Amino acid sequence: MLQGSFSSIREAFGKTLVKLGEKDNDIVVITADVGDSSRASYFKEKFPDRYFNIGISEQDMVNFGAGLSAVGKKPVVVGFAMFLMRAWEQMRNSIGRMNLNVKVFVTHSGYSDSGDGSSHQALEDVALMRVIPNFKVIIPADAAEVERSMPVVLEDRGPLYYRMGRDYSPPITSTMDYKFEIGKAYVLREGDDISLMGAGVVLWDALKAAEELEKMGISAAVINLPTIKPIDQSTIEYYARKTGRIVTVEEHSVMGGVGSAIAETVVKTYPVPMRFVGATTYGRSARSQRELLDYYGITPKTIVNSALELIK
Repeated sequence: MLQGSFSSIREAFGKTLVKLGEKDNDIVVITADVGDSSRASYFKEKFPDRYFNIGISEQDMVNFGAGLSAVGKKPVVVGFAMFLMRAWEQMRNSIGRMNLNVKVFVTHSGYSDSGDGSSHQALEDVALMRVIPNFKVIIPADAAEVERSMPVVLEDRGPLYYRMGRDYSPPITSTMDYKFEIGKAYVLREGDDISLMGAGVVLWDALKAAEELEKMGISAAVINLPTIKPIDQSTIEYYARKTGRIVTVEEHSVMGGVGSAIAETVVKTYPVPMRFVGATTYGRSARSQRELLDYYGITPKTIVNSALELIK
């Protein structure tokens, strides 16, 4: 069974950012008036001279980050996932096209901003960011992986998009011992009959689904793909060959996101039957992120049913 306790992804982000700022004076944090909500304000409390609130002007924030990078700083641009998409053009032209060392950290992605409804719920951002040349795309599985990955991410050179939710963080990697590497997948559970692959907090649902499948005599591997770009093609191909079937799971549109990235690899290496579990429409208001995941069918039950379709 799964071990560990729930903790907050944004808390892990804010506290880890401060620790990294203590070691590197070139790290500069820029926000679009969401410092408190994202917990980037923890950095402001410790390093006020390296913290800038641009206001609700994401395009200006991205361009300001590009300028700081051009003079040797390591800007960390922080905003809500939905509203950073306002600055897609600037991320493409000012950062990606120039291959600048700017790290874009977003919170409140997917359904995590449950109370504010569909206008605030980013379910399309991975698709938009994957297509920009030079940008890497990272989705940590839980708070533990945020703490594990951020030091590696901020040492990496070049543009990078780092996608987080808000508070919901079921334990997925907290009991694991591994060194995070950009571009590498991690096996959460071994299996022989089918592979469940995905990224983010919904890997908890995949692990629960694997437990249910085991009761039916079906052995399911669960693969964490925190790096969506560049994706770990060798691990995907290995499990495609080993299990012959793949179900993908994501808190994002099934078009253009994690499942699409996996399918693009599979079709080039070892095509197998696949099913895709994720969002197919806009979100809505609810009391919690978990309530929305259940409402839209991103659940262990849906994953089990998708697996059984392929097994049959």
